[in-house]
Amino acid sequence: MNRFIVIALIVAAGWYGNHHYKQHESAQPAAQQESLPLVSQASSSEVFRCDGRTHCSQMTSCAEATYFLKNCPGTKMDGDGNGVPCERQWCTAGQGGVNEDHSGRRRFK
Repeated sequence: MNRFIVIALIVAAGWYGNHHYKQHESAQPAAQQESLPLVSQASSSEVFRCDGRTHCSQMTSCAEATYFLKNCPGTKMDGDGNGVPCERQWCTAGQGGVNEDHSGRRRFK
């Protein structure tokens, strides 16, 4: 009889834990979607996610830097506040600078 009670308690604890885990798991993605957009698809091969990066040196393209500036909190990529991130590294630069074409490839002036 004691074995039956122990087994019943273990089964009940497992069911309760599984039920609690599923409730927590199903509630979490909805909260993340409300807070900020985490994924953007700029083209068929590029997917961006807010992952804590904040500086231009951590980016790999102008499109990625622009996504981070518009969608991710705490970025430090627009020093002059004109809405164009990473002007020296990735996005439009002045004469003799580097520009990026629509494919995300860098081309030199």
